[in-house]
Amino acid sequence: MRQKLKAKAMEIAKNPHTQKALQSMKPQKNLWGISGVVLFFIVPEIIAYIWGADITEFAKNELLLPHDFLEKQYYELLVMLFEEGMSYLNLTIGLALLVWLFF
Repeated sequence: MRQKLKAKAMEIAKNPHTQKALQSMKPQKNLWGISGVVLFFIVPEIIAYIWGADITEFAKNELLLPHDFLEKQYYELLVMLFEEGMSYLNLTIGLALLVWLFF
């Protein structure tokens, strides 16, 4: 079973359509590619690590006050995003994309 799965994975990896799709997903080696990876993957995790507890506390305090529907949804979203702190998975994906960018 493992050999069959390994052979299928190698077949998929050698497929020209797969290689073309991977090349199209690779970030470009320019200012926009680097800043896109940094701004969308790494910076939010650093913010969550440093100020996550403060942001969560602020949002929970704001939820105690009466707000309209959109503001309530906004503060609930803030609590959901920053309650757990930093996402190591997101940070790892961002770092992997940066490494992939330069190799």
